[in-house]
Order: sequence, then C-alpha cells, then structure tokens
Amino acid sequence: MRALLAFTGSRGDAQPGILLARALRARGHEVTLALAPNLVDFATERGVPAVPFGRDSAELLRAQRRDPRLGSRNPWSRARAVLDLQRRGVPEMVADLRELVAGHDVVVAGMAGEEAAAAVARETGRPFAAMHFFPIQANTVVPVVPARWAERVPGVVHRWGWSALARARAAALAPVLTPGEPPVRVRIQAYDPALFPGLRDELPGPFTGFPVDADGFLAAAPTDPASGEDATTAAHRWLAAGSAPVYVGFGSMDVGDPVEFVAMLREVCGRRGSRLLLASGWAAIAPHIDAEMAVVDQVDHGAVLPRCVAAVHHGGAGTTAAALRAGVPQVICSVQADQPYWGQALRRRGLAATTPARTLTAARLDALLDRITTPEARRRSTDYATTFTTDGVGRAADAVAALAPLVPEFLDAAGRMP
Repeated sequence: MRALLAFTGSRGDAQPGILLARALRARGHEVTLALAPNLVDFATERGVPAVPFGRDSAELLRAQRRDPRLGSRNPWSRARAVLDLQRRGVPEMVADLRELVAGHDVVVAGMAGEEAAAAVARETGRPFAAMHFFPIQANTVVPVVPARWAERVPGVVHRWGWSALARARAAALAPVLTPGEPPVRVRIQAYDPALFPGLRDELPGPFTGFPVDADGFLAAAPTDPASGEDATTAAHRWLAAGSAPVYVGFGSMDVGDPVEFVAMLREVCGRRGSRLLLASGWAAIAPHIDAEMAVVDQVDHGAVLPRCVAAVHHGGAGTTAAALRAGVPQVICSVQADQPYWGQALRRRGLAATTPARTLTAARLDALLDRITTPEARRRSTDYATTFTTDGVGRAADAVAALAPLVPEFLDAAGRMP
C-alpha cells in the first residue's frame, strides 16, 4: 500500500501523523508524509522523512491572534473573521496535495485540513481516512457548547448543533473546495470513548484510542550548548534533585506576556511550596534551571508527567492523553478548538479542573490546583491510568491498511477515475 498522509496544524496535530507514518513504514508500506512547512524538520530530524504542504502553521496561528475582528463586539464582524479563518491556507493545501497524490493508493489526514485532503481524494477516486482527535461528528452525547449549563440540554439539541456546525464549515469552505465525497470515507476515532459514555453506540468508528508516543520516539530534544546535554536529560536531572513539581505546558498556544506568565506561575508554586517545570513550547521563554524552576523547550511526557504532582496545560488532545496516561490530575486552561471540550469532558469525570486561559490569574490557578490535588482526585486519575491503552497508533495503522483492498483498480495516469 502507498499512503499519502497529510497532517497540518500545530505540532500536536502533526505528531499523530508522524507516529502513523512510522508505524506504516515498519509494516512495509510506502508512505509520503506531508506536514506544514514549519514542522518538516521536526519529523525528518527524528528519522521520518516529510515534505511540506500548505502554509506555515505557526504563521497562521499568529495571523489569527492578530485579527482584531475576532475580538470585536460586532457579531457579524466576528462571523466574517471565523469564515475567513476556516478558508485560510486551504487553496494552498489543495494545490500541494494535488501534486503529491499521484502514485498513492489512499489519502489520510488529521482533523486540521481534513476537508482539503478529502477533496483531493474525491477528485482522484481514492479512499480517504481522517483521524479525529475529538468527537466532532453529530451525536447526542457531547454537549455542543463546552459549558456546564449545556449538560442540561436534551441530547437531540447537541446533535442538531454539531450538524449545524458541520454545515457552517462546509459553507465557509464551499468557495475554495469542489463538492462531493471520496468513494470511501472512514473517520478514525482516535481517543478513548469511555470518556464520553454512550458515544460508541452513536458513531461508527473505528475507535482506536489515543495515538500516544508510547516509546518516547518524538521526545528527542535539542542539545543545550551551555550544558552539553539535551533538555530531556536536564529535566530528569532536575526532577531527581527535589520534590515532585507542578508541570506547565501550553504547546503552540499564546501565553501572553512571557515575563508576566512566568512570574504568575512562580508566585503560585512558591505559595504552594511546589517546584515548577515549564515546557515553553512555541512561547518565547528562554531556557532556565534553578532549584525551584526548570524551563525547557519540551519534555518526554511519558517519562516526566508521572513524576509531577499536577499538569497545567491548554487541553490539546495530545497533552490531555499524556496526562491521563500518567495518572496525574490536570488543570486545563483552554484557548481554542477542541480544548474547552476536553476540559469539560475531564471535569465531568473528576479528572481535571478547567477554566478558559483568558481568565487565568494566580488566585484562580491556586484554587484550581487545590481542587485537583485532593486524595480523591488523585485516586480517580490513577484509577483511570490503569485502563489507558497505548496501542492507539498501531490500531490506527490497522484501520488505514484496511483501506487498501478498497482502492479502485482502474485509474488514469493522473490518478482519476476514467
């Protein structure tokens, strides 16, 4: 089988694609992994060759943050900004994937860029699979509005709401995408349905579980020229030198003023008598290590989080899964996309406390940490960790490989149906 994998978005969006490409290659399949241009080096430096497609995802995120319409009090202005955001970068993705798709049997994408990849699969008559890192298909189980009050709304309203959101997104993309469906379309549910009781009965699956980096393959970090050791080694040395810290990591999300952000975290941890381990991600925070705080670019979640007293993060699916696997209580400070949904889902199960990142203050973070570091909250987190499965990538690879017999036998030279 020859598979074209198209995973755009932040590093958290790309990592499952890198892991899937690695798993498929290990089984003898041929894979072309296409990533946002700014993430190609991240994959190739770890031995998974990748090619660029679409636009720089970091620049797209910056452009989104700079758009004043998204903060406007005028709902029409905000609506136009959201529609523009949905279309941003899609024509470039489609053009690049059209160049790449020839010679491949199946097309696979993540949630970001799913519609662009599906359009190319439809044009060329190829089966298509999308990895969903959160349940976004219409259902009655997941509240369409990520808020406590929405949990009291009848399930049929949630189903209608998810359907309406899908129609709105399709309408936003209609000017830049050709209509229609691929000949075969599979949605791989790459998360644990047990976090959403009843969902397995409503969505067809397959349900594969979270696509976690089970062996720490992606954790290799750049070497610090001052110390001569990589960030992971430095973090482990620091962890071994004192008490269990509070872990903080916001991935590719904007943390505002980095100086104020770090000062707020140090204030909270100092008040609690806890050390602080901060993974800076895409934030402009310089590496630093002292007795009470370690700032590194990234960490091996699988190795580090079990040694932490709590995990404070943005609620991306990857970090959420890593903390669930580690059995560590969480404070989810959501920014956008599926993050507030994960915050509410884990709150309902007693596995996390949550708040929008824009409301975060020292006092609020301190109160949320109090809420999730009780013996009962710790017990729930460790109990859940015993049920966590780490074969999500392999099961997703199974689902992709199963598409191979569905490939049409007769395609013209351009890969289109005759």
